[in-house]
Amino acid sequence: MTLHECVAHAGATLFKSGLPSEDARRDAVLLARFVLGWSLAEWLARAWESAPAGFDRKLAALIARRARHEPMAYLTGTREFYGRDFRVTPATLIPRPETEGLVEAAIEIAGSLGSLGSAGPLIIDVGTGSGCIAITLALEVPGARVIATDVSAEALDAARANATALGAGNVRFHQVSNAAFFPPALPHAQLIVSNPPYVAERDRASLTADVNDFEPASALFAGDDGLDVIRALVPAATQALAEDGALVMEIGAGQADAVSAIVTRAGLRLDSIRPDLHGIPRVVVAHRRA
Repeated sequence: MTLHECVAHAGATLFKSGLPSEDARRDAVLLARFVLGWSLAEWLARAWESAPAGFDRKLAALIARRARHEPMAYLTGTREFYGRDFRVTPATLIPRPETEGLVEAAIEIAGSLGSLGSAGPLIIDVGTGSGCIAITLALEVPGARVIATDVSAEALDAARANATALGAGNVRFHQVSNAAFFPPALPHAQLIVSNPPYVAERDRASLTADVNDFEPASALFAGDDGLDVIRALVPAATQALAEDGALVMEIGAGQADAVSAIVTRAGLRLDSIRPDLHGIPRVVVAHRRA
């Protein structure tokens, strides 16, 4: 049997499991390439070759998991973010394109902080997960000193591995408790960034199985309206910011007005809520009042 025939059969299996036809074909090809270790160019040139020994078995195991709607990122173990490949595990939220907007806003703000002497800006990433935000900022902001926190030891293990693989030696990782967002005795930060849990519990049933059944609930859900973590995080971040320091935070659809009120009550100056590529208000930018 040729590779092409194996993949056609795999795609049909995924289609029967409920994936749209185009997604089923795409995922089958991606998983076949993952098993083979081939680029797209290699696949296009060699898809009609006979399947090597063991290929059917390895592909079938991955297809069975995908048919249960396990995310592709967990099957391959990686997801691209801001042009880099990050290791992801079931302990980490899968990086999403809208979070790149948060990173872009943070890079812009970091560039406007002005001179801090010989030291670069101190950036704290709250709820780092895979480390995609913290590591990207460490690599993109000259001289940055980055601290990344999470409640999950397993997520921090993945983030540390990503930092090592990508050469981000200027990131320090700290495990924190659910009651504290920041390690004790930290200096005030010039920039705090976070993609906190913001999905409402009442919306749980509306999520796809890929998300609901596999991604860590603690990184997704935050009370009935999705704002429980943000209500606690914003005042804590206000106290942790240096004078005129900035908070850059991702929020969910329909939360802009409520989050604006939370930010204002905490004593921050709300600068903007930037839209994502779909026009949804997504990235909050606020400063501590000087």
